[in-house]
Amino acid sequence: MKKLLFVFVAFAGLMTVSPTNAQKKKSTEPIKPVELSQDPIIKAQSFRLVGPFRGGRAAAGVGAYSDVNTFYMGATGGGVWKTSDAGNNWKNISDGYFGGTIGAIAIAPSNESILYVGEGENSMRGNVSEGLDGMWKSTDDGKTWKNIGLKEARHIVRVIVHPKIQILFGLL
Repeated sequence: MKKLLFVFVAFAGLMTVSPTNAQKKKSTEPIKPVELSQDPIIKAQSFRLVGPFRGGRAAAGVGAYSDVNTFYMGATGGGVWKTSDAGNNWKNISDGYFGGTIGAIAIAPSNESILYVGEGENSMRGNVSEGLDGMWKSTDDGKTWKNIGLKEARHIVRVIVHPKIQILFGLL
């Protein structure tokens, strides 16, 4: 009974603070925009772009083991991108070889010049983009690429490389 009474009192309290008809009238004063540049918290922040200038989803990303500034990103419909300066500048490294939707990227732990890329994003969504050419491998930091198969896989969302040898041992 106490809970019911408390709920009723709380509800009645809400009703008493509802605006009156006089308060509901529209104001003729223009709405002033919030000036964020004067906010001390915002002024103290430092912002920078951390991705390439492109729109859309990115389903794959990986960072180099030995270089904290090197990252690779696989975009939906945009191929593979690389940064060597912690995201300040990005370059597409798959153009001319393959493009489209990237679902997975892996760096060989035994040799960071070896990259593996799987095409096709995770099929968890209802409107996903599938890959067209399966798996790709680069042995020179993404300068050149070779197709290594699985062309019919369509959705390669995880690539695992053996830590001591450059052999792919797990997919999908």
